Amino acid sequence: MRWAEFAEACPDLATIAEDRLLGPGVALLGTLRRDGSPRISPCEVFIVDGDLMLGMMWNSMKARDLLRDPRILVHSAVTNRDGKEGDVKLYGRAVDVPEPERRTAYADELEAKIDWRPSEPFHLFALDVTSAGYAVFGDEPHAVAWDPDRGLRRLPIRV
Repeated sequence: MRWAEFAEACPDLATIAEDRLLGPGVALLGTLRRDGSPRISPCEVFIVDGDLMLGMMWNSMKARDLLRDPRILVHSAVTNRDGKEGDVKLYGRAVDVPEPERRTAYADELEAKIDWRPSEPFHLFALDVTSAGYAVFGDEPHAVAWDPDRGLRRLPIRV
């Protein structure tokens, strides 16, 4: 589902995810290489017109991975060991965005936020969210998971 639909279905987790993914300015992407092994890559994440969008350099390895196999994990950056800030994981599929008006809206958003505008060609994907999770460690460890079939649920966490 589109980001806007996920945010409507699970607003509390979506708010946390926006803070953890957009706040640091970079997230980590998990993609699958041609041989099936995992690849982890940094990527800037932006929400544009109800879609969580991921722009990538033309022909980058992560973009080529997603064109071949759209399964993706978007993971918030972890900045310390204590785990108190929590980490968000969004699972889904990367959907290629070829429409000129959506690409322009993305470029406009980047220019407004970071004072830089991508030039064509570049790859642009929107995340189709299939499930999500959030885990916090430290003083009050807890975890939640969401998917459209089971909704939001608290998970046991052992430290």
